[in-house]
Amino acid sequence: MNEEKNNPEIITESKPKDLSFTAIYGNQFREYQEKTDQAEASLLPKSISEEDMQELQRSKEQVLIGRMAKRKLEEEQKRGRGRAPKAEKAPKAEKPERAERAPKPQKPAGERSSGKLGIGRIIGRILTVLLTTVLAVVLALVVIVASIIHGPSESARDTFVTTVLESGNLKFLATMFLSEEEINEIVSRTSMAAMETDIDTELITADAPAEGNFDENGIELVQVNGRSFFGTLMIVADPSKVIVGTTYPWGEYGKELGQLTEMHGAIGGVNGGLYAADMNKGGRPYGICVSKGEILLNDPSGWTGLYLIGLDDKNILRIEPISGWSTTQFKNFVEEQGIRDAVAFQDEATDANNHFVPLIINGEARQLNGAGSGANPRTVIGQRADGAILLLVTDGRGASGHLGATAQDLINVMLEYGAVNAANLDGGSSSSMYYNGEYLMTSVTLYYANSSWRLPTAFLVNSAKEGGN
Repeated sequence: MNEEKNNPEIITESKPKDLSFTAIYGNQFREYQEKTDQAEASLLPKSISEEDMQELQRSKEQVLIGRMAKRKLEEEQKRGRGRAPKAEKAPKAEKPERAERAPKPQKPAGERSSGKLGIGRIIGRILTVLLTTVLAVVLALVVIVASIIHGPSESARDTFVTTVLESGNLKFLATMFLSEEEINEIVSRTSMAAMETDIDTELITADAPAEGNFDENGIELVQVNGRSFFGTLMIVADPSKVIVGTTYPWGEYGKELGQLTEMHGAIGGVNGGLYAADMNKGGRPYGICVSKGEILLNDPSGWTGLYLIGLDDKNILRIEPISGWSTTQFKNFVEEQGIRDAVAFQDEATDANNHFVPLIINGEARQLNGAGSGANPRTVIGQRADGAILLLVTDGRGASGHLGATAQDLINVMLEYGAVNAANLDGGSSSSMYYNGEYLMTSVTLYYANSSWRLPTAFLVNSAKEGGN
């Protein structure tokens, strides 16, 4: 025994510890029990039976055990070492069987679609506002048009009527307020006299480029202004550089002027002749078309007042009436006259179509009644005595607040810049000019305000530095 006590390396087998409540708290419990027994002995009746005494003893022990455990727990909690014992979880009560859920009452159809109806109401209100605005604008336009047509100014009425007659979609503004007789009377007051178009080629010298203030491409740009229009004049020194570019073979859609110019390797150009402009498809010209001496379209018959406008192989601008010609007549004319590039446009003054072609022939201006036409965007081609080609494009129809140019305006500009011969081309929304990679004059149509309408033909200009196509 002494050896085991003195030698720490000798390990004795230890007994398991008694962890019962009596073993841990026995002494304290006995002391507490003795004190309570003495205190309670005096209170008990002397005749109590042994069984009652034993039952009382058991009850007292249970109470004492509970009190001692509670006191011990409180002491340990004060010292921070104790934790409250976890209470045993009560057994989960069995869930009653779920009763079948009663079906939800169906909402009335009006209530179920209230969200959709809410969106529908919003859309309906927006459409109502838009429709009201459109109707108000239309009503205001009707009042304005009526005041112009039935107002005191005959000049304003004549200008308005002839202007809308030249448009593609606004002719109804004239026919809505005026009879056919009234329209014809107004047209006659602003009409043009017939004009002979036998070009005197001796008046033109086109065998060499003209001299002047031209850039490296042989082009001079001039800004022109009138009372109701703004325009750009492109002067081309060498008439041989002016060609007709096309989208041939014809398809449903044409090309914008910039695309046509780039496609043919040209430096600039303006829109050309008569074509199918419905829905801005622009895929096919009307009447005739000649490019580089090749006839691409030969259909002059059936077009009232049709004119050929183009250049021959001597680089002379030709303005020739071809209305009613057969395909054979036109083919023979092209071959005999050496027509190398040409398009067509109409000279037609009626309530259905108010167009015009010749402006100046052999230095003589066309005779006009009044302004000769309405005011609209215009495109004109002319030629000076030195052979230089004049290409003019003007704005109109509200662009920059301008109404447009009349036939008289065009004649004045062409004469000022030395035109010996000049002709009006397709105008309106088609009028546009492109040069050196940018538009100088764009379509007056809002959607194409930065470009042009689709076109099947155009008068293009090759650079003087290069041969071009």
